[in-house]
Amino acid sequence: MLPDADELAETLLDLAVPHEDIDEAVRLSRRIAGDAEALRILEETVAELVRGMGRIRGGVDLPALDAPDPSARYFPLYVFAAALPRVRAHHRERGVPEEVGRRTLADVGRCVALHRRRHGTGGVLAPGWLTLHFHGELYQLGRLQFQRDRIGSRTSDSAVAAGLPLGPGDPGLNLHVPDFMGPLSPEAVDRSLALARDFFARHYPDEPYTVATCGSWLLDPQLKRYLPEDSNIVRFQERFRLSRLPAEPEDTVPLRFVFGTTGIPLDRLPRDTPLQRAVVDHLREGGNWFVRHGWLPL
Repeated sequence: MLPDADELAETLLDLAVPHEDIDEAVRLSRRIAGDAEALRILEETVAELVRGMGRIRGGVDLPALDAPDPSARYFPLYVFAAALPRVRAHHRERGVPEEVGRRTLADVGRCVALHRRRHGTGGVLAPGWLTLHFHGELYQLGRLQFQRDRIGSRTSDSAVAAGLPLGPGDPGLNLHVPDFMGPLSPEAVDRSLALARDFFARHYPDEPYTVATCGSWLLDPQLKRYLPEDSNIVRFQERFRLSRLPAEPEDTVPLRFVFGTTGIPLDRLPRDTPLQRAVVDHLREGGNWFVRHGWLPL
C-alpha cells in the first residue's frame, strides 16, 4: 500500500529524493490515494515488481499512469515507496548489510535529480532501471554498481579462450558506472571489485561469479586519442577484454552522460574538461562514438 503523507515523506528521504521534490511528491500522492483506479494500478504494479523477489529476471517496464496532472510523473516513486518493505526483507534474508541496502536504494534520489536536470520538472528518470534495485538484482558497492546476471555466448567464448571454464548462462556480474559518485580512480575501482568479490560470495553463495561484464561508451578505445594515458577512464578501459565493434554508433550516449542533454548544438557545448573536449571534438571531426562491451576476471 502507498504510505500515508507523513510516512511517505520519511520514506522519500530514506531513498535520497532531493528535498525540493519531496513536498510536491507528497502533495500529489493524495490524488493517487483518492483515486480507486490509480490505487488498483499501483497495487498491481507493486505486486509484479516484487514477484519472485531475488530471482534474476532483468529490469521491467513500469506502466505509465494516465493522469492529466504531474502525479503521473511521480507514479514510479510511489511504486518504489510501496515496494520498499519487500526489498528490505529480501536484504535481511540474505544478510545484506543495512548500509549496502541504503546506498543501493539511494539511486532513486539520483534518478529524480537527473529527471529535473534533464527535463526541468519533478519525476523519475529511467524507472525501469530502478526495478533491478527493488528486485534484489543490483547493489551499489563502493564506486560501482553490480548487477546479478547471466553471461552470453560472446563473453563465454572469450573467457574460454582465456582459460576460464564458462558457458552461456553461467553467472556473471554486470558492472555499471553511475554518475554523481566522484572520480573513477583506479583505487576506487579496485576497492569496488574487492567488495563485489566478497559480497556476492557471502550473500549469494549459490551463484559463483568469476567474471564481470560492462557495456559502456567509457570503453570506446577512441577515447585514448584524446585523453592522457594515465587518465582514470583510460586506466578503467585497460582492465577489460573487448568484444567486436558494434554495428551502429551511439553518439547521443556520451553527450547525454557528459552534458546532460542531446539538444544543444556541438559548438555551444562547454569544453572545460578533457572529456568534454574529447566528446565534442571527435563528433565535430565527423567521428562516431560506440558503446563497447567487455569483461574482466574477478
